[in-house]
Amino acid sequence: MPRGKLEVLLVGAKGLESTDFLFNMDPYVILTCRTQEQKSSVASGQGCEPEWNEIFLFTLSDGTSELSIKIMDSDGGSEDDFVGKAIIPLEPVFTEGSIPTTSYNVVKSEEYCGEIRVGLNFTPEELTTEEENHGGWKESSY
Repeated sequence: MPRGKLEVLLVGAKGLESTDFLFNMDPYVILTCRTQEQKSSVASGQGCEPEWNEIFLFTLSDGTSELSIKIMDSDGGSEDDFVGKAIIPLEPVFTEGSIPTTSYNVVKSEEYCGEIRVGLNFTPEELTTEEENHGGWKESSY
């Protein structure tokens, strides 16, 4: 897998199953790429159709093959509720360079429970080639 920078545009979600019976959900997202984890803002009171429009950056190293997105419901005072999860394979963005905003299925206990819209951009790390480097020594002008 390539090394480089992955830019994730978290747009929004729809059709999420509510975990709050009396109030609208306050959803947020935890994005995980191997050991890196980032958290979106809480979409307070936006319920089952939240919009975030936030950008996250990840530095990718060898062996990174997927982006995990976990949707949670912020419950002030008590433990946050798990709403669902989406796993996005990164191979297409490594090949194409960018994937426009696309809907991905959100699942909970292996059942569909909505979708999340995400856009991806990948910028590969610049590598020096052997021709430029000559075994670690730069070509001399002598």
